Amino acid sequence: MEVGMRNAEGCHHTGMLKIFRAGDTNRDDQLDFEEFTKYLRDHEKKMKLAFKSLDKNNDGQIEASEVVQALNTLGIDISERQAKKILQSIDVDGTMTVDWNEWRQHFFFNPAENIEQIVYFWKHSGIDIGDSITIPDEFTEEEKKSGQWWRQLLAGGIAGAVSRTSTAPLDRMKVMMQVHGSKSNKMSIVGGFKQMVKEGGIQSLWRGNGVNVMKIAPESAIKFWAYEKYKKLLTDEGAKIGLVERFVSGSLAGATAQTFIYPMEVLKTRLAVGKTGQYSGMFDCAKKILKHEGMGAFYKGYVPNFLGILPYAGIDLAVYELLKNNWLEHFAEDSVNPGVLVLLACGTMSSTCGQLASYPLALIRTRMQAQAMVEGAPQLNMIGLFKKIVTKEGILGLYRGILPNFMKVLPAVSISYVVYEKMKQNLGIAPK
Repeated sequence: MEVGMRNAEGCHHTGMLKIFRAGDTNRDDQLDFEEFTKYLRDHEKKMKLAFKSLDKNNDGQIEASEVVQALNTLGIDISERQAKKILQSIDVDGTMTVDWNEWRQHFFFNPAENIEQIVYFWKHSGIDIGDSITIPDEFTEEEKKSGQWWRQLLAGGIAGAVSRTSTAPLDRMKVMMQVHGSKSNKMSIVGGFKQMVKEGGIQSLWRGNGVNVMKIAPESAIKFWAYEKYKKLLTDEGAKIGLVERFVSGSLAGATAQTFIYPMEVLKTRLAVGKTGQYSGMFDCAKKILKHEGMGAFYKGYVPNFLGILPYAGIDLAVYELLKNNWLEHFAEDSVNPGVLVLLACGTMSSTCGQLASYPLALIRTRMQAQAMVEGAPQLNMIGLFKKIVTKEGILGLYRGILPNFMKVLPAVSISYVVYEKMKQNLGIAPK
């Protein structure tokens, strides 16, 4: 035991803590000699399997081309140069290849066991900013067979619920500014919050949040199912999925999920814009819409919502992949784990860029959903509403409410990430 600990002196404290947790099988908060030796045996077996899975030509050496091939099969495209960067962090003798001894030495006291950790660290779907049109992440065959996929979806759903609830006041402020804001009625954030609290009390800041949280589960399930179906249609059996196929499959999956749950989007907007006492709840709101406006009202704004999926999802995915590849190429020298701050920064920047591109369509969608509630307002279609906004308010009118939307991105991403990681630990899917 003492020998093992001396060999581990160079390890990070967090890595040792994970080893302690993984080895403490009887959960008595103590790692005895028997548990430690069992952990070492099991860990070495996993390392051996990981090494063999990468060593495609069975020559006892892992080369950059084999790293590229391994990551390609997992849905991640990296260059040969990036693969060499990864190998440099493991290679001891400077040969630009990694043999079993180097692999074993590097990972023996490292909780990361295989190259799939790169995919794991950069998984994006656990980050929820309240928008539902991000591209789903890839799940490996092992994750699908072991049931980890649904645990990750569950962890992401819970993280999304906590994140959306925490930032709901900013989300409602955005909707109010989108619907009621104009050149003649300039709403400030502080003034808007005061007005909402005065009209309905503190609890009114969360109006519409219940529906926003409830739609996470059906939307995630439909999106995951549809993504797998579209992916099979667009790629040959056994072939890797490229960035373009992933974008198309993800966008179509997002559109499919939105089609099914879109009435809940309308309910969320109506509840958020509604006055105190106007609706007693989600079902009362649905009944009144159906009675006074008919079934078609539940799909008002669907066209701009559908059109907004492509720019948001495409730019979000492209920027995230660009930032990820840039980090792997220039900074991944000692570890493939980018760390929390890098992940949060990448998630925030990619979603912000996606929002900038799709926000005008999101604003038009929201106004179409709510215009029946505005007294005396004509019921305009997408083109008519676009012309009216640009004529009366200029191009900036298409971005009304974007400030509170941007303000919620960083806290939403941060809260979502922290809760997602915690839930993965509780569900037993965090890396050991």
